[in-house]
Amino acid sequence: MLTNDYYKLLLEEKWAWKKWSGPKQFEDVSTKSLMMLPTDMALIKDKEFRKHVERYAKDNDLFFKDFADVFGRLLELGVPFEKEEKFVFKSTTD
Repeated sequence: MLTNDYYKLLLEEKWAWKKWSGPKQFEDVSTKSLMMLPTDMALIKDKEFRKHVERYAKDNDLFFKDFADVFGRLLELGVPFEKEEKFVFKSTTD
């Protein structure tokens, strides 16, 4: 199931650099069982990206709508439809 949990975790968890010899990554402070990459953290550190993270964290329906629209366009890229067709994604509550 596709949800906005990723965005909620970015904002709600406290993140710290993981202390190890592997590639750079963050782990959640409380359980040390979750991992985020520096690119994930950039989404909340940059003020322009953070606005989108906050919007999606607050509104799962908005996230799903935007994701379905963009992902559908990606799947349709280069597909020679014979008539006006497009992929339609529905939530499990529809």
